[in-house]
Amino acid sequence: MARGIFITATGTDVGKTYVSALIIKKMRELNYNCGYFKPAMSGIEEGKLSDAEYVFKISGLDGNPMDYVSYPFVEALSPHLASKRLGVSINIDKIKNDFEKIKQNYDYLLVEGAGGIICPFNLNKGEELLLPEVIKSLGMDIIIVADAALGTINSTVLTVEYAKKCNINIKGIILNNFDETDFMQIDNKNQIENLTGIPVIAKVKNGDMEIFIDNIEDIFEEIL
Repeated sequence: MARGIFITATGTDVGKTYVSALIIKKMRELNYNCGYFKPAMSGIEEGKLSDAEYVFKISGLDGNPMDYVSYPFVEALSPHLASKRLGVSINIDKIKNDFEKIKQNYDYLLVEGAGGIICPFNLNKGEELLLPEVIKSLGMDIIIVADAALGTINSTVLTVEYAKKCNINIKGIILNNFDETDFMQIDNKNQIENLTGIPVIAKVKNGDMEIFIDNIEDIFEEIL
């Protein structure tokens, strides 16, 4: 029985890919057979590592990173718009089928979302698909990545409340770009925990190449 976790964030460019790479890297260093999957990926630029390529490089995963992405797009746009411009319709069945195939190869599987918790994958009438439906279709709990700086209390609490409204279980919050000498960021961490009731399970400093999470394997829950 595979175990998995879904990584989402308070918004775009908060650090999902960076944190995902560090988690898989740590799991593999601890000799856990941990893999990666990304349902939709935008912004594939020539000469620049894509999200999946970055994760594979940092974590040491083998294989072709593009084989672990259901819908790759060149343009740096929301998946619903990137797909629309190509005349492609993002389908939950393809995502679920790819997920099922990939998880057969791993004991632990990390799935990285796109954008924030409300990221639209498909807004065609009658085919609407937002990120919460993707998460629930895969039967996964989430970890929320948030930036540690000013404004994070608002964005993190809103993300948590929306996830709870969607009946998505939250395993924890990870603060990225954390400065342990900044009294405001220390207070941000404390108030996020106070207001949400969700623990901050890791504080990642800028440039860290290792993540510290107590019993890191326990963030992964069984997936059917």
